[in-house]
Amino acid sequence: MNFQRGRQPEEPEINLIPMIDVLLVILIFLMITTTYSKFSGLEINLPTADAQTQQDKPNEIDVAVTADGSVLVNKVPVTGGVEVIGVVLRRTAEGTQDPVVIINADAKATHQSVIDVMQAARNAGLSHISFATQQKQP
Repeated sequence: MNFQRGRQPEEPEINLIPMIDVLLVILIFLMITTTYSKFSGLEINLPTADAQTQQDKPNEIDVAVTADGSVLVNKVPVTGGVEVIGVVLRRTAEGTQDPVVIINADAKATHQSVIDVMQAARNAGLSHISFATQQKQP
């Protein structure tokens, strides 16, 4: 028996409040669990290292590169380009067996001045190159 003759059935309605609640919970969960990384340029602080101090060896050639780009070979200033530095390194290496070039570059020295010393050492036939660093201060 149908007692509701003239009455039409109610249209189903979508309740948005539970859906909004679920979306907010998901949003809060994602905000809490997501890690945000700040990407910036390379941050390099040179030269420091944790290394033991080495004793002086007779086959070492100390090359110092100052902040303004000046080059000193065994504490003697060298003025000139790559060719002049190469000649001085070759003369300094004469009579030593397997000489090692130790580059002591200032932290503010230009990259090009260090590359010039490396190229001069290669032109002089010196293939053993090392970089000196200072120990980290506690």
